[in-house]
Amino acid sequence: MVITSEMVQESAKMFAVLAVELTVLFLAISYIVGMLQEHIPPSKIQRILSDKKGKGYVIAGFLGAITPFCSCSTIPFLKGLLRAKAGFGTMLVFLFASPLLNPIIMGLFVVTFGVDVAIFYFMIAMGVSIAAGYSLEKLGFEKYIKPEAYITPDPKPSASGCSVSNEHTSQWRKIWTSTWKDFKTVLPFLIVGIALGSIIYGFMPADYIAGVASESNPFAVPVAAVIGIPLYIRAEAVIPLSAALAAKGMGLGAVMALIIGSAGASLTEVVLLKSFFRNQMIVAFLVVVLGMAIAAGYLYTYLF
Repeated sequence: MVITSEMVQESAKMFAVLAVELTVLFLAISYIVGMLQEHIPPSKIQRILSDKKGKGYVIAGFLGAITPFCSCSTIPFLKGLLRAKAGFGTMLVFLFASPLLNPIIMGLFVVTFGVDVAIFYFMIAMGVSIAAGYSLEKLGFEKYIKPEAYITPDPKPSASGCSVSNEHTSQWRKIWTSTWKDFKTVLPFLIVGIALGSIIYGFMPADYIAGVASESNPFAVPVAAVIGIPLYIRAEAVIPLSAALAAKGMGLGAVMALIIGSAGASLTEVVLLKSFFRNQMIVAFLVVVLGMAIAAGYLYTYLF
């Protein structure tokens, strides 16, 4: 493959865009979660997302469906849930469902592929997310969370005591200090993930993807799912991209697998998850996303 200046520019542009976007998203979401934790008792979050009769799993799935988070911006919210000691299974449901389902994505699906395909996508993403969260909790995967993931960073003490007049300001400063400490912890992981994802994005031609995952290839669906994970592309962006790839000859089942693989997980997200999940949980996460993508791809090919 001949490396062109256009490929280098595409990679550099993607790195810059992702670096700015993810930094802003991480800091903003972490700060919002910190504010919510100050005003919403952890016991209430735990009660809502730890329903023993199964309602909590459904609530977590729909909470994910209404939050416009990408795979990476889900991470700070997940950290907040961990520190609030919410149910492990329901947290995983949110982790799987949030980047795949939101009103923007569903609207794009309706416009691009039609109502039937949008409903199919929603049912697969929601159903697998709930089943995976429930199953991994029952299998005891909670033990693969690193102990430090539950610890809220302590802000540096101020030089003078707080008076009543500046108590409110100090609270906001405390939240920001905690947010910034969290960000510095994940920053090395973030940079590595963005760099690798940007290189793959810039140097992997769309024509090559369409050729490898054409309808004539019986392994097109798993290949598309695997290709999708290293690419950091929000679902809102990958849906129009997938429509263009389908026009170039990519099979529609492979298109579905690519959408779920790229939106449901990314190399950047996996690297970030490594900061508070052990390897066994990372593997389980990837197996669920790949399994969801491959199952949806083959079912889509069969039904449509």
